[in-house]
Amino acid sequence: METLKKIVDFLDSYLEIHAIKDSSFNGLQIEGGQRVGRVLFAVDAGILTFERAVEEKADLLVVHHGHFWQSSNPSFAGWNKRRMDILYKNGISLYAVHLPLDRHPVVGNNAQLLKILGAQISGEFLVRDGKNISWTGEFVSPVSVDAVAEKLRARLRAEVRVLAFGPKKVRTIALCSGGGGYGSFSEALDRKVDLYLTGDAIEIYHSARDAGMHVIFAGHHATETVGLQALMKVLGKRFSAETVFADIATGL
Repeated sequence: METLKKIVDFLDSYLEIHAIKDSSFNGLQIEGGQRVGRVLFAVDAGILTFERAVEEKADLLVVHHGHFWQSSNPSFAGWNKRRMDILYKNGISLYAVHLPLDRHPVVGNNAQLLKILGAQISGEFLVRDGKNISWTGEFVSPVSVDAVAEKLRARLRAEVRVLAFGPKKVRTIALCSGGGGYGSFSEALDRKVDLYLTGDAIEIYHSARDAGMHVIFAGHHATETVGLQALMKVLGKRFSAETVFADIATGL
């Protein structure tokens, strides 16, 4: 058993949750019991995830997409109450980490995707208010876009859609796990990378084709599982609490 405070303090510091502005209220969102023997990691807050936490007898749940956001209604009523009741009645704490997990240079979603693909971080990507959200990468030995896609399919076990409009061999890559949107795509174009990798599909077929850049859509959910799994390993080595990952796939 570990104390909740000890684990939360470590996560806050290791993930540097206050280093970047975010629409998510990162950190401890719901405080349950003060002793933690089992930690469950999952991408999303929600009833399905909370019920899995109960089944797994977890004391702490760590998610990428938490319950509390700046744009959402915090009222403890309706579906919000139905969600929260599960945690409160079972004494389960909820910890959320959004952009700080995307941008972390070791366990971050984007850093982990680069590691899976065998590429090295080469620079910052999506810099906002002086802080990068993601990274660009470079392959020491250039690879085909098909080889990249196959590695993603094998590791993420998700649908991977490829717009193969770039060079025969991929040397440079820009990433935005989850939903990059048009702004992220435009920045990748400006960087003149060979490949842009993100989660959500957007209508950029003709722009990518005309610019001669590969694009891979590997799923919002799938591209954001890898950081939590890496963080889980770090936490498991540092603390005596058991750790487990729940892949509650959304198909998105």
